[in-house]
Amino acid sequence: MTSEAKRRVLIVDDSALVRQVLSGILSRHPHLEVVGTAQDPYDARERIRELNPDVLTLDVEMPRMDGITFLGKLMKGHPMPAVMLSSLTAKGTDTALDALALGAVDVIGKPVLDQAAGLEAMGAEIAETVYAASLAQVFEQRPQAAIRPAALASLAQRAKAGRSLIAVGSSTGGTEALRQIFDAIPGNLPPIVVVQHMLPGFTNAFAERLDRSSQARVKMALDGEALKPGTVYFAPSDTHMAVARRGAGLVALLKGGDRVSRHLPSVDVLFDSVADDCGAHAMGVILTGMGDDGSRGLLRMRQKGAHTLGQDEASCVVYGMPRAAWMRGAVAEQAALSVIPSRMVAWCERES
Repeated sequence: MTSEAKRRVLIVDDSALVRQVLSGILSRHPHLEVVGTAQDPYDARERIRELNPDVLTLDVEMPRMDGITFLGKLMKGHPMPAVMLSSLTAKGTDTALDALALGAVDVIGKPVLDQAAGLEAMGAEIAETVYAASLAQVFEQRPQAAIRPAALASLAQRAKAGRSLIAVGSSTGGTEALRQIFDAIPGNLPPIVVVQHMLPGFTNAFAERLDRSSQARVKMALDGEALKPGTVYFAPSDTHMAVARRGAGLVALLKGGDRVSRHLPSVDVLFDSVADDCGAHAMGVILTGMGDDGSRGLLRMRQKGAHTLGQDEASCVVYGMPRAAWMRGAVAEQAALSVIPSRMVAWCERES
């Protein structure tokens, strides 16, 4: 493919109106071309064979076969990048997380009322999401081996609450990467703070799902909350998260404001604060994602003595954020997703 070639998109939705609106939105993107539409999964199956698209958008609720069932079949027989359209409801949010677990690259929240106007209002974001997905690597979903907590029984006693901290930033493809990491690590590491770029309304449900499967506690951060070992704290949607030292410990600080590095919450905001308040007693991890959010803050962390780790290209869904950090000199070590949990544990053992 030349640098001028456009990425080919197939739109799968039972609503003629949504197909029309999405076609217009995506066709305006300079690097996307809508090569076809389909009204249901059976139609989509034939169109995929005929058109060989680079990416498809896939509605969740469709007649004859729902989008989740079709996605599962697609990832087994013809894996390819897919972006799900899911309603912004409690049920829709849970279904969207199921789609991400099955291998969907990202999710677009579809408005329940006045869909045409709602989609148009999100047009630029939708187009960038689909473009990022078109560049993604799609992997076979495999279970991640957990690190045996018995092998680290003394770590909980040796971890110094209030001193050590792990900060993680991720975007496109990050939900599955984070799931694999937090399903593998023991529940007695220092506090972990996370910025994951997600649609508003999805982050809380994602944290709750991780909490059910992880040995560590996983929750949404609260403003002024003391950070405790054995706990993972997620930045809420549309809110920057930073850390600050209060006495002998660390607390989370939440604030609104403008986008930084094109994001709210921003990984750079988090990493900058960790550099200032934790210095060499922190570890920074940057995972799969489009763009360069986090690269500047991670460089500051490294300059202040923190250990910095980037996900390698081969295991990234989108090697954007880790690449930008690597090129900037912010990453001390690159590693495959499968070994990042053990790298985190090894750093904690040294830090203790």
